Formats: sequence, C-alpha cells, structure tokens
Amino acid sequence: ILNSVNRTAEKNILEKLREIDAELSEEVDSLMFLFEDIAKLSNEAIQHIVKEVNSKTLALSLKAASKELKDRIFKNMTERAAEMLEDELQYLGPVRVRDVESAQKQILDIIHELEESGKIEITHNAEDEEIIE
Repeated sequence: ILNSVNRTAEKNILEKLREIDAELSEEVDSLMFLFEDIAKLSNEAIQHIVKEVNSKTLALSLKAASKELKDRIFKNMTERAAEMLEDELQYLGPVRVRDVESAQKQILDIIHELEESGKIEITHNAEDEEIIE
C-alpha cells in the first residue's frame, strides 16, 4: 500500500506509525525499498550510488544480485571501473549470506541518505514517472 502512494504521503504515514510503534515503523521502512529495486532507479541515481559505495561493499552486495541489477550497475560505470568490479566479484569466491546482506543493507542506508539529501529520487509507482507536456 505504501509503495502506491506518493513520497510525501508515505513519509506522513511512516511518521505516524513511528509515533505508535517505532520498531514496526523501522521494519516497514526497511521493506519499502529493496536492494533489487536499485535496478528500477534512473541511470543518474545509480551513478550517484556507485560513487558513494566502496568497491568491496559493492562487489559483495552483488554476489546474490540478479543479472538485471548487475547489468544496470555495470552499465552506469566506466569501462575500467566495471572491469575492476567484475574482477573483484570473481576474486571474492564463496561468501556468507549474512555478509552479502550486510553489504546490501549498507548500500540501502546510503541510498536513503542520498534521497534525504535530495541527490537522488526514489519513485514507487508508474504514476510518478508520467511526464506532462
């Protein structure tokens, strides 16, 4: 339901929920934007994210990511940076799931910080993407 309302309404609802039950509010908030949702962001937003995340965290977070998300990340990097990230991914070898989840959480935290500072915008439904001329 929250993903279908605009960002202002979402923030207001979450703020009221936070007043009633802070723990539940935090859980709902963390479920709002999932790691795989990065693939739905604009190229500009992905470029901002990639600049803010260190390569080891990014590589670790992508170990369990879909091909679609990996492709979107690589597409928004310089050729050299993409090659280095690819090498780092291969170099990592087997990793613990909790380490991957931790890296993904770090990136989601960065995304929320970037959104709060106005550097990127997260939209949750197609209506937000409509353009009126």
